[in-house]
Amino acid sequence: MGEIKGRDEREQLLSAWLRITSNISQLQRFDDLRYNEAVICNLLMKNKMENPGTMLTATDLCRESHIMKSQMNRTLQAMEEKGIVRRHRSTEDRRRVFMELREDSDLYDKQHARVLRTVDALADRLEGLDLTQVVAVLDAVSEAAEDLVAEDRLEKARATA
Repeated sequence: MGEIKGRDEREQLLSAWLRITSNISQLQRFDDLRYNEAVICNLLMKNKMENPGTMLTATDLCRESHIMKSQMNRTLQAMEEKGIVRRHRSTEDRRRVFMELREDSDLYDKQHARVLRTVDALADRLEGLDLTQVVAVLDAVSEAAEDLVAEDRLEKARATA
């Protein structure tokens, strides 16, 4: 991709970004799960598929999701009460507590199926495009946004130090 040359191109990119984020936030109005709960479920499921036998802690989930620790603790507590996740204390280090999706809960599966229908509709709209390239562009946008957020946090930390 080339450099953005003028204000109009920057405004067009900003407009497209805002439309995407606004529409995604509307799609993510979950019936049974709050947004952060769905993010955590997705991270736990992805970890289970990609790293069998490896479990995540609340700290791991905070790092991956960018959810603050206090909010993560409240969210995990609510998820436990709903029967979505369970905590497992490490036998090697009793201070470590791992999280896992409960096999007997179908809340995430129902919500995930709904989200996948949305993904299928998106793929249908992008028919004829190379989806690998589309994913690469979306990943690049996400990585750029993550880098900017990290830079912003670093600047704020320096300013308060």
